[in-house]
Amino acid sequence: MVPVLRMEGVTRSYRTGAGEVRALDGVDLALWPGEFVVLLGPSGSGKSTLLNLLGGLDAPTTGGIWYRDHDLAHGDDASLTRYRREHVGFVFQFFNLLPSLTAEENVALVTEIARAPLAPRDALALVGLAERASHFPSQLSGGEQQRVAIARAVAKRPDVLLCDEPTGSLDAQTGRLVLEAIDRVNRELRAVTAVITHNAAIAALGDRVLRMSSGRIVDEHRNAVRASAGTLAW
Repeated sequence: MVPVLRMEGVTRSYRTGAGEVRALDGVDLALWPGEFVVLLGPSGSGKSTLLNLLGGLDAPTTGGIWYRDHDLAHGDDASLTRYRREHVGFVFQFFNLLPSLTAEENVALVTEIARAPLAPRDALALVGLAERASHFPSQLSGGEQQRVAIARAVAKRPDVLLCDEPTGSLDAQTGRLVLEAIDRVNRELRAVTAVITHNAAIAALGDRVLRMSSGRIVDEHRNAVRASAGTLAW
């Protein structure tokens, strides 16, 4: 089996007023078809930098990154834009929905530029919101807005779903509903799914759990059985 995404010896450094900060320090990683990976670690451990590199939003200082046989580390702006548009769905802590558009219309923004998308209402049904399609963001709860954001991310049928603290602004009960939606997308669409979080309880949802510290993956383990979001104790 060939990995969907692969990193070898990746570093990412930034210049600051105080000197150089190394956000990633020699990371090797492979993500496999249909896998659900949870990335744990404190703020500043490199989780978001890692996700940005996997999503083609940033380039490494050194090392290689590949999406299947495509070189992401040395891709030009056009090729990285095409990679993000055609293959990656992003879910962030903040929903970034357009307030003047309904849930269905927010999702349709993606389906209009995708090659073989889900219908917007089908994407909303996948996250349990088909009946809320005509509602505006102001008429939706925080959890519902996040699930619309997930529907928007997956409507293009991405190979890769990258989630950065998707429950960070939500209470426990609402967070479970959001995680159930992400889990369902992973199982039904078979998108490689990576979720970064501070919440160690979420680790039980993953096939594999990676812990990061000081820009490195310092621990890795596999769950014998993936838990369901409804059973998590926050």
